[in-house]
Amino acid sequence: MRIIFTLCLILTFCIAIFPQYNPGAKQISIANSDVALSNDVFSLFSNPAGLAQLNWREVGIYYSPAPFGLTELSNGYVAYNEPFSFGSLAIGGMTYGFDLYRESKVLLGYSYNYHNILFAGVTVNYHNFSIQKYGSTGVFYFNAGGLVYLLDELRWGFLVTNINRASVADIDDQIPMVLLTGFSFDIIDNFSLNFALEKDIRYNPSVQFGIDYNIIEYLSLRIGASNEPSRFTAGLGINYSIFSLDYAFFTHPDLGLTHQAVIILSFGKFNLLKFSFIKS
Repeated sequence: MRIIFTLCLILTFCIAIFPQYNPGAKQISIANSDVALSNDVFSLFSNPAGLAQLNWREVGIYYSPAPFGLTELSNGYVAYNEPFSFGSLAIGGMTYGFDLYRESKVLLGYSYNYHNILFAGVTVNYHNFSIQKYGSTGVFYFNAGGLVYLLDELRWGFLVTNINRASVADIDDQIPMVLLTGFSFDIIDNFSLNFALEKDIRYNPSVQFGIDYNIIEYLSLRIGASNEPSRFTAGLGINYSIFSLDYAFFTHPDLGLTHQAVIILSFGKFNLLKFSFIKS
């Protein structure tokens, strides 16, 4: 009975909830309102245009073994970005689920920087679905995003996922088409406000808001909120020498509270290595 309940929960979580939660403690602690911020390797998932803001090599690993205390919801991400003179190239992957039901995805991304004002990016996604005893199938789809510096302190970003409206087994919109846009505003050098509006074409829009405040040299505080579904988020970042530690938690109206922590090792400006771990 628990397996049947868990499988139903996974299908609901995957289709209606999970796509909203991209990887990264920093991103989730500001309620994923980072579409106009997008300044680390996990931009491959949230807005590939932001990858061109990185003038250094960056690798990220994110693993959540038991969100909300359920190992059946385990998920992991990996991403790598390499800058070139003609733009940034990135590759990433995702796995989600357990033996009865599993999703996996491979992404290839490209981002271009035009005079540090206009950034554009695209990803090619191969998404595979596997159900035990029923086999597996996969589809290709495309995401595209942009980021514009309207002022030095003000950025506008947008993202469209699944532009080609790919679907699985002739089921319309099983892979959602999502429209996302927002702004990021640096009130002062160490205090940014982030706003985003996300619209899955099947559901009501979700309003997302987050604050990132570097309160002192070594400490950052973050908070966020969103609706559809209602969610509150918070976190902090501790930065010292080559080490950074980001912690975040967020709530879900049905599943409760879950926590995560991200360790960042930075070996100089042009070689940044990230390892992310999550716990519930």
